[in-house]
Amino acid sequence: MNRHIASAFSTLALSLLSSGMSAKEMQRVSPDHNLTGSTYLNPVIHADYSDPDAVASPDGKTFYMTASSFQCAPGLPILKSNDLVNWSIINYALPAVPPYDFYDAAPRHGKGVWAPCIRLHNNEYYIYWGDPDFGVFMIKTDDPEGKWSEPVLVKGGKGIIDPTPFWDEDGKAYLANGWAGSRAGFNSVITISEMKPDGTSVISQPRIVYDGNDGVNHTVEGPKMYKREGYYYLFAPAGGVEKGWQLVMRSKNIYGPYESKIVMAQGNSDINGPHQGAWVSTGSGEDWFLHFQDKGPYGRIINLNPMTWRDGWPVIGEDKDGDGCGDPVRKWKKPAVSDKPVPDDSASAPLLYQWHGNYNDFFGFPIADGLMRIYGHRLTENFINFWEVPNLWLQKFPAEQFTLTSKVKISAKSTSEDVSSGIIVMGWDYARLGLVKKGENFDVVFTTCRDAEQNGKEENKTIATLSPSRTYPAGLYPNLERDLWLRVKVSKDGICEFLYSEDGKKYVSAGTFKARAGKWIGAKAGFYSVTPSSTTEKGWIDIITSETEVK
Repeated sequence: MNRHIASAFSTLALSLLSSGMSAKEMQRVSPDHNLTGSTYLNPVIHADYSDPDAVASPDGKTFYMTASSFQCAPGLPILKSNDLVNWSIINYALPAVPPYDFYDAAPRHGKGVWAPCIRLHNNEYYIYWGDPDFGVFMIKTDDPEGKWSEPVLVKGGKGIIDPTPFWDEDGKAYLANGWAGSRAGFNSVITISEMKPDGTSVISQPRIVYDGNDGVNHTVEGPKMYKREGYYYLFAPAGGVEKGWQLVMRSKNIYGPYESKIVMAQGNSDINGPHQGAWVSTGSGEDWFLHFQDKGPYGRIINLNPMTWRDGWPVIGEDKDGDGCGDPVRKWKKPAVSDKPVPDDSASAPLLYQWHGNYNDFFGFPIADGLMRIYGHRLTENFINFWEVPNLWLQKFPAEQFTLTSKVKISAKSTSEDVSSGIIVMGWDYARLGLVKKGENFDVVFTTCRDAEQNGKEENKTIATLSPSRTYPAGLYPNLERDLWLRVKVSKDGICEFLYSEDGKKYVSAGTFKARAGKWIGAKAGFYSVTPSSTTEKGWIDIITSETEVK
């Protein structure tokens, strides 16, 4: 694939505005309840921005966040805030996931961009991330809202994850990282290596600086390195995604030995697994910690907690019993900021969507009279389910309860039997509702699949038969076209109801389904188009309008 084409497509997608786009699609990723008032409620982002890391601008008044994006493209989302509470997605730093020959070939579920770290050094913003199969990569820019550099492989190898760069006062550069047991054969250790001062490559062997195989802090990973008042600090999650805690280690020597302390745990709160995030200081001198919370089908949502210092140790959250380990807060006073707290509502609909693999021209294109055209991905001869489909155009679940409604135009050649296009909720289990070309008409079909990665088979239910809205000459064979409104309504616990309408007013329920997270990502909602391997002519779907209404 031509990387220039991928970059050009991403640039177009990020700037595309459509007259059919709803205002809801242009708003922040943060919940509406944090817009006004002097307090905020957690989560500050009810969407799957897992393994978040953030950095302040030099004046401490603007904040940029990135997060894991795994195999999805464009990757490395860039979110912006002026108050650490209200966030807008403004950019993607990575048009396509390297190495390109590997990630172009198929959707590599759960692989790719793991636990990135964003840092500001010498007036340049850096992002480092670990790919568990290929090593540590780095990109940089002087403007996080603009174009980022081409990826540099800082250290190749398997099992190297969760990197964080650190530049010391003497100009030396270091890389701390964790290790993935699934590739390396060991985990629960943090190592540090020296890098070239420009951060482009590692120049020493790694040294273990913390061992979580101590019977207490198992699964320690995701280190973030800082320095304060002569101490080197490593902030790291331990205990696992769902039930873990936040660990901090400190030492006067960068290579240790490090002493450790648990500084935040779930405690009496209902915010589970509170860890893996970013220490951020504001221009007014306040310290805050952004971290995730695992919420099943919704993925890893983002919370903000106050952070204070006591006897040289951070305390994150509210420490009612004074033991130095805080509980996450549900409601708290907003950070003290001097500028307007709410970012511009400048995110267009394409910013909310990602492909399920590296983009290529066969996936589809933005359109002038709508948002996107998706062409039918040609299925393999031994097709089992959608785990093999890369051109799914999907957005994260934006809230606990929401409704996605889209006006679409679905097309198929008269000879293109069994081509299918529609709306989908994708994860390890998935459900889709769409039109399947059958003879001179389209069948409305509701499809479910359990355990897609384990080759679970699809189950189909035909709901109705619809005639084309229009049939017209198109080369050797006529084209059949059908206007339709598709809707998925998501309620608590990820219960999804799929509906369709012929006029955009009266909706018919086609079936319900309980969403399930994907591989290291939350469930996602969006659009698909597929073509059987035996069919010559592809079908396609035009997404004319798309509105996400959050309850």
